[in-house]
Amino acid sequence: MTAAVFWDRIAPRYATRPVPDADAYAATLERTRSYLSPTDTVLEVGCGTGTTALLLAPSVRHITATDYAAGMIDIAQRKHAEQGPANVTFRQAGLSETDSERYDAILAFNLLHLVTDVPGAVRILADRLKSGGHFISKTACLGDGAWPLRLVIPAMRAIGKAPYVSFLRRTELDAMVEAAGLRIVETGGYPAARNHFIVARKP
Repeated sequence: MTAAVFWDRIAPRYATRPVPDADAYAATLERTRSYLSPTDTVLEVGCGTGTTALLLAPSVRHITATDYAAGMIDIAQRKHAEQGPANVTFRQAGLSETDSERYDAILAFNLLHLVTDVPGAVRILADRLKSGGHFISKTACLGDGAWPLRLVIPAMRAIGKAPYVSFLRRTELDAMVEAAGLRIVETGGYPAARNHFIVARKP
């Protein structure tokens, strides 16, 4: 089963699942907004069902939000039709599907641990940033603890109950971001136990 098929299949259930840690999510949004301005054009990759893009839209000029799973984008577009705002565009696209536009900020939340080539993904996204722009991500770094999941996740993948997951460490992810030519200006944990929040600036 491909990753896109997996996420298409679970999209309806994913859309109804409550945020596991509302306080951590609110903190992520607050820190992200502090790096955005009303003149910014923003790209969010791996946008899922669109909640984050819709919440951040009032803080920027325009957000393009993408996901490679058609089921996720269908739900995001339905939310958009019901809620607005007008300055959000949802479209189905993978990380490697680039366009000519360069962005003031690129967001990748709960995504990088789900891709097979993390350094390559970060390089692609860094290339799409304007000089002075910010790459903002939050990633489950399961290489820092969570050892039982090393056994559980492969078993669940074998029966189609889990996607590919890499066991990144925070230090490894920081090094990948810096190797892409970005300078880390802030890190955090929201929540601290597992998720690694990074803001990095393109010189």
